[in-house]
Amino acid sequence: MIRVKVSELLGKHKMSRKDLSIAIGVRPNTIGDLYNEKIRKIDICVLNNLCKFFSCNVEDILEYVEDGDKE
Repeated sequence: MIRVKVSELLGKHKMSRKDLSIAIGVRPNTIGDLYNEKIRKIDICVLNNLCKFFSCNVEDILEYVEDGDKE
């Protein structure tokens, strides 16, 4: 399964979901789905904006974890 680590990044940067939504120009609902790991697909443009905003790599946002493993 793919883990979405947006909640970790927001915590690390002490930032709200609303602030991130405004900063990268993405709907608040999309940020909420990323935050709660309920998103089913992610647009490359959104992923690019997240990487650019947080000055990070894709692997800092998405992580592959074998099914059954919890971290």
